[in-house]
Amino acid sequence: MSMFCFQCQEAAKGIGCTVRGVCGKDAEVSNLQDLLIYAAKGVANIVRNSNLDVNELGVVNHEILNSLFVTITNANFDEQSIERQIRKVLKLRDGLMTNVPNPSVLHDAATFQVMDRQDMINKATAVGILSTTDEDVRSLRELITYGLKGMAAYAHHALNLGEENSGIYSFIYKALDATLNDDLSIDELVSLTLETGKYGVDVMALLDGAHTSRYGNPEMTEVNIGVRGNPAILISGHDLTDLEQLLEQTQGTGVDVYTHSEMLPAHYYPAFKKYEHFAGNYGNAWWKQVTEFASFNGPILFTTNCIVPPKDEEIRERIFTTGATGYPGCTHIEADENGRKDFSAIIAKAKSCPPPTEIESGTIVGGFAHHQVFALADQVVEAVKSGSIKKFFVMAGCDGRMQSRQYYTDFAQALPEDNVILTAGCAKYRYNKLGLGDVGGIPRVLDAGQCNDSYSLALTALKLKEILGVEDINELPIVYNIAWYEQKAVIVLLALLYLGVKNIHLGPTLPAFLSPNVANVLVENFGIGTIGSVEDDLELFLGVIE
Repeated sequence: MSMFCFQCQEAAKGIGCTVRGVCGKDAEVSNLQDLLIYAAKGVANIVRNSNLDVNELGVVNHEILNSLFVTITNANFDEQSIERQIRKVLKLRDGLMTNVPNPSVLHDAATFQVMDRQDMINKATAVGILSTTDEDVRSLRELITYGLKGMAAYAHHALNLGEENSGIYSFIYKALDATLNDDLSIDELVSLTLETGKYGVDVMALLDGAHTSRYGNPEMTEVNIGVRGNPAILISGHDLTDLEQLLEQTQGTGVDVYTHSEMLPAHYYPAFKKYEHFAGNYGNAWWKQVTEFASFNGPILFTTNCIVPPKDEEIRERIFTTGATGYPGCTHIEADENGRKDFSAIIAKAKSCPPPTEIESGTIVGGFAHHQVFALADQVVEAVKSGSIKKFFVMAGCDGRMQSRQYYTDFAQALPEDNVILTAGCAKYRYNKLGLGDVGGIPRVLDAGQCNDSYSLALTALKLKEILGVEDINELPIVYNIAWYEQKAVIVLLALLYLGVKNIHLGPTLPAFLSPNVANVLVENFGIGTIGSVEDDLELFLGVIE
């Protein structure tokens, strides 16, 4: 076994990847990522044992966020980039040692040293996931760690907009350090898992506030999915500050900008509508990029995950990365000390490429974050009370390559016309182009935005609870049928559990990192289940078979 990774839904054989990740990362990248997490835990161990004030740890806080983000599935495949980040974290870690009153209490993660790449690989092999031998402890430690990775991604986006929350940093240190503590009981780890969900809610609220204060509240918007005749740049991922800078720098150049996958919801924000060259959305969910990047013709900018390793050298030469992302052979664009990025190279590349080839035409509708839904509250509540809307189905989360995910398209098509889908994340691409119509003017697919905008779906549920006067959020006519893929979906799930949501159906499979005992805890306490056939699930949720 040259590696072990089971953090995403595609874990090989539903157990874990041991030779090469299904995502495409090799064993060296995987092991370096494990060591980066271990080094971050060492920083947390020092911070906790020294009672350091997180408000005085500026760059340390930021690099811990970046380190967690770098290891998210499909974000960074560049072993040199990850090695540099390990060395950066170790330097920061060692710089904190003078604050430790009693170094003898520190964990190995806070004191280990490495000289070269081989040292790193050797150490990673010794401290990786399987070094925790108790299956249930390992399961809970990894569940918490993956939640922290998702949390860090959202906190990183908020930080790029100038927004921070010291409580989130404090919890990240607390939780990372706790995963090193062999004295914690299973009950204590379960409690920490739910606390992770609490801070998941906090970080999504932080990011929502950062987005809306800077770019306005998302509003119902028709987005073009065809193409124009100009050369263009395709921007993928989640970071809206990167999009903002790209739009500013491409203005007046004759180069259009299209969104891809999770960047689609940027069209819903009022601030971006002033850019006439912000042309539309190109393509579908992340996993179709291999063919869609070929037909786009122009350069692609990855601001976050999800990268699929390019097979064609010509396409690799058109891929640019920034932030936590990286891929060998692709140009990486760094920010200066003020967070500004020079996109002149990608603009020049676009000018040398032909315009995108059209792969579809028409429009799709989105922009139903909490502010827009609240504006429609009277209309929605009347539809519920009159029976025009029987139930809402939260079908948020991630898309992926597995054929079993066809379930979500088939399920959406089979839903009776008096049911409405609430969605966020790239799972939407399974059904947002099906033309499912509306209920009394309310679209049957209400897209709140990116995966982090699952926060809007939670606020919508809480608002309905208030208006309809029910005591328990689980009494609402809402069914949770969620698709997951990677670690941002994990923090969304933990946030929903913290808010008291029960009977969530999670698919297409339950996470490989849930041991049977931990899975049983989630089933018994929260009613977590997985999907069945479309017919069986419709009968379960609605009492009907289509």
